[in-house]
Amino acid sequence: MKRIFLTLLSLLLVWSHANAQDDQEVTPPTSAREVLSNLILENGEEDAILEQLSEFGDPIIQEVVAAWRIGKIQIAKEGESSIALIERDDALYELLTDSPYTGDVSGAEKSRASRSLRKKLSRLVDVIDLVSPDLNVRADAALKLGSSQSPDYLPALKANLPKQKNSKTREAFEEGIQISLLANGTVAEKITSLEGLTESPSVYARSFIEKLAADLEGDTSEDAAILRSKAQAALKATASHEKKIENFGTLFRGLSTGSVLLIVAYGLAITFGLMGIINMAHGEFIAIGGYTVFVVQNWFASTYGVGTAVYESYFLWAIPIAFLTAAFFGALLEIGVIRFLYKRPLESLLATWGISMLIRQGLRMKFGSTNVMVDAPQWLSGNVSIGDVTMPYARLFVIGFAVVVVFITWFILRRTKIGLHIRATMQNRQMASSLGIPAKRVNLFTFAFGSGLAGLAGAFLSQIGNVGPEMGQTYIVDSFMVVVIGGVGNLLGAAISSMGIGMFDQGLQPILGPVLGKVLVLIAIILFLQWRPGGLFPSRSRSLDD
Repeated sequence: MKRIFLTLLSLLLVWSHANAQDDQEVTPPTSAREVLSNLILENGEEDAILEQLSEFGDPIIQEVVAAWRIGKIQIAKEGESSIALIERDDALYELLTDSPYTGDVSGAEKSRASRSLRKKLSRLVDVIDLVSPDLNVRADAALKLGSSQSPDYLPALKANLPKQKNSKTREAFEEGIQISLLANGTVAEKITSLEGLTESPSVYARSFIEKLAADLEGDTSEDAAILRSKAQAALKATASHEKKIENFGTLFRGLSTGSVLLIVAYGLAITFGLMGIINMAHGEFIAIGGYTVFVVQNWFASTYGVGTAVYESYFLWAIPIAFLTAAFFGALLEIGVIRFLYKRPLESLLATWGISMLIRQGLRMKFGSTNVMVDAPQWLSGNVSIGDVTMPYARLFVIGFAVVVVFITWFILRRTKIGLHIRATMQNRQMASSLGIPAKRVNLFTFAFGSGLAGLAGAFLSQIGNVGPEMGQTYIVDSFMVVVIGGVGNLLGAAISSMGIGMFDQGLQPILGPVLGKVLVLIAIILFLQWRPGGLFPSRSRSLDD
């Protein structure tokens, strides 16, 4: 019995030791660096290591392969073990840990990959982005490799398709495979690909479908006839898809243009529409807002450093500062000039025109005559894609903020005491004063608020284009048109007319070009005002009562 027990115990020990060895042998590597080190140090079968390496999308793979190709990979000995080193900027780093190597390098030897291994690594590097952790990189790689229509990449695309859990990357892999099969597949596979591109049209695939159709010209076989029919159906579906994309893009561009115009014009809708002041310096308050953002950005850059988390928040601080700065200069203009020119529109026009030239010259003296560029923070510099339409974050932010501006302005004018005083004063200044409303203070606040909105417009325009002394002049005519078409003194009308002009302008420009499109917009506005001189929402203003 004792002998049987000892025999069973020894067998159990041998079995557990074997299992431990098996577990150790099948333990997968934890990083691409570990796999690369094994490959360089020849710690395992070459093909098995390359298969493991294909599971990683780490950029270090491309760096090491490039360094290995030009002799910048070395192997150092430390006792009985070897360490793989990579050379960067005349210094050696441990490949496994990416830390500077501090050991003895006198005995280090350069590693040379065999010719066959270099070929395998080259093919691996070509498809390495298919397993990148970045979903956008992965999707772009699938489309790029598929559009090359190289048969060498097709197996990698097919092998990685089932691993795609994200819908965007899965669609990119499917599209890449379909495009590749148009050149490399059997007749049945080409038909399936064309049916897939008909069901899910792709602008990117259109040229490849056209090429297939062109290659089939003159082929009278039954298969060619079927393929031509499928190709025509796919091209028809693609054309319809492109039209939808174009319409959606026009809608978005119209909304973004209208939103910019709305923020620019809303301040003028208050100073001109409500107060009756023709402020030709309104464009310069836009420039003041843009330059304020430029100054705030430079202060954050010099204080906290470009790229820091605090620096990335500079625009959130610049928005209220731009509003307050423009409002301050607007208050100075009202106190020094405008309050003496109420009921004198011609004099106010000439005075503000002269002041606009003074402000522009002052900006040139301070910041130079050339435009300055404001860097957008990272959270505003990207794009979002819906289908095949790309929408910049900056313009989406402007659209959202335009809604906020409309709501805040409506709330102030309709739901606050100061708003009641503004409406009363604008309707009849003498009557408001006789009722105890401080008309001068109300005028000051109203003009400063309108000027501050112009400063906000300049802040947002700084994220779309460059900042310069003339930046506001581009929008001054359009702003007056928005106010007049919407109905003088009607802020809702200004909001609707700004969106309408933006849509109309962006709808005509792709067809007629920017110059002729703008001319037709102006003609349409003139005809509209001939039909409705009072605008969309005509109302009795203080100027009409007077």
